[in-house]
Amino acid sequence: MLSQFKVWAKQSAKLFGLDVRKRDSLDSEHCRLALQLTAYHVDLVLDIGANTGQWAQSLRQAGYAGDMISFEPLSAAHDQLTRNAKRDQRWKIAPRVALGEQNSEIEMNVAANSFSSSILPMLPMHLEGAPQSAYVASERAPMRTLDSLIGSVVPDVATRVFCKLDVQGYEARVLAGAEKLLKRIVGLQMEMSLAPLYEGQPTFRELLDAMARSEFDIHGFVPGFVDPKSGRMLQIDGVFFKRAGCG
Repeated sequence: MLSQFKVWAKQSAKLFGLDVRKRDSLDSEHCRLALQLTAYHVDLVLDIGANTGQWAQSLRQAGYAGDMISFEPLSAAHDQLTRNAKRDQRWKIAPRVALGEQNSEIEMNVAANSFSSSILPMLPMHLEGAPQSAYVASERAPMRTLDSLIGSVVPDVATRVFCKLDVQGYEARVLAGAEKLLKRIVGLQMEMSLAPLYEGQPTFRELLDAMARSEFDIHGFVPGFVDPKSGRMLQIDGVFFKRAGCG
């Protein structure tokens, strides 16, 4: 009877995009998130600011087996991202594009470590804490709103969307271009700075308040960038899900 129950549980979970595997603990941020995605019946994950796909690959390894779409504006990272996703039938790569509040063309600042690249100028505190994040080049890229990509890149049929935002200070502007899609977003993982790292980025408190106004509750924090000299934590990820009874 127990073995039959396990088979039924795995089959049921896969309907919601979760590959059930044995886990020794919930210490892994990706294992916790995979459980949350099935609890909220997520049928599509948007990986925004994918770089070469590190986060998406970790989520796969943690057990999420549903659809993913990754977005990356830098050409070298986008090429590697496309190669990394090649053998995964349910992991799609959007055309090279930056996401924001309008449809235009922008200049990306390219960091030496790639993943710290941003549309925004970098502030001294960031550079002092991570010298390897220094800008070394620039690259033009098309910018599109998420809403403008519904029906072409983002399918109309997905009704329970989870959105991961790692866009180096541009998070609020990406959400400003996603008013329609926000009605279908049930969860968000968003990078949040505890100190000023990029010029013009919203503060940690501003992002928390914006999520609360949109009826998203905080479900956890993931430790991030720490200044190696002072030990001060400079960035974290906030994980949010739609308030019960909303959406």
